[in-house]
Amino acid sequence: MTFHTTILAGNLGRDPEMRYTPSGQAVTSFSVAVSESYTSANGEKVKKTIWFRVTAWGKQAEICNQYLKKGSKVLVEGRISADPNTGGPKIWTKQDGTSGSSFEITANTVRFLSARGEVGESGPIPGGGGQEFEGPSEDDIPF
Repeated sequence: MTFHTTILAGNLGRDPEMRYTPSGQAVTSFSVAVSESYTSANGEKVKKTIWFRVTAWGKQAEICNQYLKKGSKVLVEGRISADPNTGGPKIWTKQDGTSGSSFEITANTVRFLSARGEVGESGPIPGGGGQEFEGPSEDDIPF
């Protein structure tokens, strides 16, 4: 038996997008930017951002779609889905011809970290930060 989990905390890059599978199960996707900054050995400020595309399923998908907005702070626990051709992040060509990439995460848990009143124009997340919703079991995911 093998097992892996990834935990990340960051901000949504845009509003989530929800759709339904042919069987009627909700699935919501959103992008999360995880940034770090540090000072290099020569005193230069360096900022790095890694993008993750997160997919949530079922009730968790519906709740994420309802309450998360661009800029929301989240903590996501889930498993990485590698590109089957490369074993690495998903790579694509942007409209401007440059390349983009992101790591794909299937969420088991999504915690809302934005405090009450910190989320965009649509209003705060009910109950403030720390809300947690468990994802579906592996048998419930249709791929």
